[in-house]
Amino acid sequence: MIRLEEILDRVENHHPGDNLDLIRRAYIFSAKEHKGQVRASGEPYLTHPLEVANLLAEMKMDAVTVSVGLLHDVVEDTLTTLEKIEELFGPEVAHIVDGVTKISQIQFTSKEEKQAENFRKMLLAMTDDIRVIMVKFADRLHNMRTLAYLSADRREAIARETLDIYAPLANRLGMGKIRGELEDLAFSYLDAKAYQELKDLVAKNRRKHEAFLAEVTRIVQEKMREHDIPCLTESRIKRLYSIHLKLKKQRITIDQVYDLLALRLITDSVKNCYAALGVIHNTWRPVPGRIKDFIAMPRPNMYQSLHTSVIAGGQPFEVQIRTAEMHRIAEEGIAAHWKYKDGKLVADDREDQRVSWLRHLVELQQEMKDPADFLSTLKIDLYPEEVYTFTPKGKVITLPRDASPVDFAYAIHTEVGHTCVGSKINGRMTPLRSKLRNGDIVEIITQPGHKPSRDWLSFVKTSRGRCWKRKRASTSRTQKICSKATNSKQCCPSTVRAKWRICSPQSVMGKFPPNMSFPV
Repeated sequence: MIRLEEILDRVENHHPGDNLDLIRRAYIFSAKEHKGQVRASGEPYLTHPLEVANLLAEMKMDAVTVSVGLLHDVVEDTLTTLEKIEELFGPEVAHIVDGVTKISQIQFTSKEEKQAENFRKMLLAMTDDIRVIMVKFADRLHNMRTLAYLSADRREAIARETLDIYAPLANRLGMGKIRGELEDLAFSYLDAKAYQELKDLVAKNRRKHEAFLAEVTRIVQEKMREHDIPCLTESRIKRLYSIHLKLKKQRITIDQVYDLLALRLITDSVKNCYAALGVIHNTWRPVPGRIKDFIAMPRPNMYQSLHTSVIAGGQPFEVQIRTAEMHRIAEEGIAAHWKYKDGKLVADDREDQRVSWLRHLVELQQEMKDPADFLSTLKIDLYPEEVYTFTPKGKVITLPRDASPVDFAYAIHTEVGHTCVGSKINGRMTPLRSKLRNGDIVEIITQPGHKPSRDWLSFVKTSRGRCWKRKRASTSRTQKICSKATNSKQCCPSTVRAKWRICSPQSVMGKFPPNMSFPV
């Protein structure tokens, strides 16, 4: 069992002068409340909150978050009340504990409804304090590591929830390490046969692959020294679940996976990232179509890196090149850019995109009453965004793979989506059900008074594209308000007052009142 002093040492190392006494008091209280309780493994229950707290300390979280790790189950699994937590540990700790505590006082009509409401509560708490999801990730990760002791039915249910919700959410928040381990653990329970076969196949070639990576690492380090490019190197073999997805999706063998093996270069500047890419391409032949520039065009989760695939001695491998700061963001995700301000942990300016996504997600989910609808659209929102499209002025709009012009229109603004009647892709008229591809320049054609078509539900990929069903009633009310306001020479700031014709999103924006803002 992990020792409390190890946790305290980690927190002190990352946050010198933080309130270690808070952690000690939380440990004593948790040990007292969980006394006599045991886990399915037969271990004392206290091992779980200790492991969760240790994971949070490894994530470089503060004393408050680590204390919550120790206390996160006391309200749910003991007679302790939230009021008691607030009295002993303060409102900040109590607020986060409440955010991670499942709803148990309400009687639900189904397991699905209970699951939906628990996720809804967690998402709402996340937008107020991101530390809620950090505790949930640590809790879920340790539970997945010890899942073998539960019944087969419970193992499958928890693994499925992990793969459908928690792993994609970790990915959306840029937390690559947590996402990878959650996916592999869930995969091992959901398809044990495929997992073991793939594990054996990778293990069979591990020595050969490790020897290959060691050799190309030596060559890269030598080449970088010749060109005065400072860099650290890391190597890896692709995670099992990622390999499984690629084999299944592309119907290929493991020998055809270009990024099965990867080398990572961490250098000191963006300039040297591109210089290193040139050195790599002068050393080995690049694979056409495999060069990706996520520095110039970051992924929606703020991931930045240069990717290329090259072939050395007949063996393809991927090379990832990034700065130290980019590497930290790729590993820690949203946790990398939270800082203290006026005694509170808040996001810095670079996290606006992630935080705004969370807020939009919560706003959208709060409108849904049906649990099945909530869970299905939540999974849509967590779907990896992979297609990079452009407005005519060059603004990047990121969308899920196979997204349509309708999804693009709703990404610009809800009213643009509602009144969308046609689209131009790269200057050519195209049907609204067309699938967008990387690099497409999209113009949206709108018509005043047009209403969304039910047929759109058969091809839209985003939850925003499906939101019109819930918006119809409110749209009708809005139009009446706008009509009254127009007669009094005023206009409601959340409605449109001008007629639209064939136009780009930028010209659409010009038709709105000056005090209205939305992304273009």
